[in-house]
Amino acid sequence: MRLLQFAFLVALTSGLAAILIYITGLSNLYGSNRISDEDYEALLSLQSGFQKCVSANGLGLQAVSGKDYCHVTINFPSDTVPKWKDPNSGELEGLSFEFDLCEAVATWERVRNSTTILTKEFIDALPNGWEEYAWRRINKGIHLNRCQNKTLCMEKLSLVLPETPPYFPRQFGRCAVIGNSGDLLKTRFGKEIDSYDVVIRENGAPIQNYTEYVGKKSTFRLLNRGSAKALDKVVELDETRKEALLVKTTIHDIMSKMIREIPIKNPVYLMLGASFGSAAKGTGLKALEFALSICDSVDMYGFTVDPGYKEWTRYFSESRKGHTPLHGRAYYQMMECLGLIKIHSPLRANPDRVLKWVPSRSTIKAARVASEKLLRMVGAGSADPLSACSLIKNRDKRKPASIPSLRKAAIDHQKYVKGATMYPLERSLGHGQLCTVQAG
Repeated sequence: MRLLQFAFLVALTSGLAAILIYITGLSNLYGSNRISDEDYEALLSLQSGFQKCVSANGLGLQAVSGKDYCHVTINFPSDTVPKWKDPNSGELEGLSFEFDLCEAVATWERVRNSTTILTKEFIDALPNGWEEYAWRRINKGIHLNRCQNKTLCMEKLSLVLPETPPYFPRQFGRCAVIGNSGDLLKTRFGKEIDSYDVVIRENGAPIQNYTEYVGKKSTFRLLNRGSAKALDKVVELDETRKEALLVKTTIHDIMSKMIREIPIKNPVYLMLGASFGSAAKGTGLKALEFALSICDSVDMYGFTVDPGYKEWTRYFSESRKGHTPLHGRAYYQMMECLGLIKIHSPLRANPDRVLKWVPSRSTIKAARVASEKLLRMVGAGSADPLSACSLIKNRDKRKPASIPSLRKAAIDHQKYVKGATMYPLERSLGHGQLCTVQAG
């Protein structure tokens, strides 16, 4: 009898413990961060739809629930052959990747309202911007005494640092980001790519001899450190010589020298980036960040591989060792199933390429509000876009607030943000944006 009573007590205790763990876990997500029933349902709906979207459109990928309604794991097929090793441990890249949907929704929605070009206005508005921030953006900053010599720092940056943003949110309609994957040679997307309002390419990817596969239009080219050191070679890739060059890393003395001596007539700018936490790294993600900050819609070409994920090639040369291609591929799939981008691939050669289970803008908006609350972001849940501004500076009246001939969507966005220019604060997820506003 005593044994039965003991067993009953053990079972009861275990049950109560399980309930307590559930309630505690739910309160961490639901109670302590003060999200409403509506917020809770929005996150649940987003995660459920997200898993269905990946299953339907993921080219073999699958998404499963994580520890709460923010987290998911994206898995590759078990026969996937990873090609890249961790430089520290020497281990091959894994086949499963965890992502935070709340972090992604909240961060990317703010990117869409931001400028991603580094400007003098931004550095001037930062506390100790020239001594602290600008110094880090110059490759040989240690020789410049932490930019205490502002004149010297400005001279180094003057060629790539506009006074105010040269591009605005919603300035362009349909944009295409072109990767370098060998899958571009399997489908002739050239004419389709040229039909976009804006085409963004990466690093030293050539156009000549490949136009039927990759098109010939090129509006912007995003460059990493290595490509930035060879600007003289990069500008030759575009016959029109009108391509704007965006450098995603620090400015280099050698790059400044090339611009002065060649001279390079292309516009050259530095990227100002947002923080993506555990997101995929690399030029592809930065190209998407830039595109989403200036375009209504963003499509990707040249970022997928064969169905078995065994073949990693470049369309113009041998594949090079780089940064976690599987992680990047999974992150792009997450972006597609959050309604941010559309991925084009030989596996989707049908011209319609209709995506299933992509969330509506209303679903994303509701999930974004809930996510901001959970992450305790500045201005969380507010309908006022300026509530996200943790730093607000008055714009110099001599500086232009806008450029002429903006399309209606861009003008409407300017009204929505009350004429403010919003900049992401790098490495500062959740801590708001720097905003410059019209005085008076």
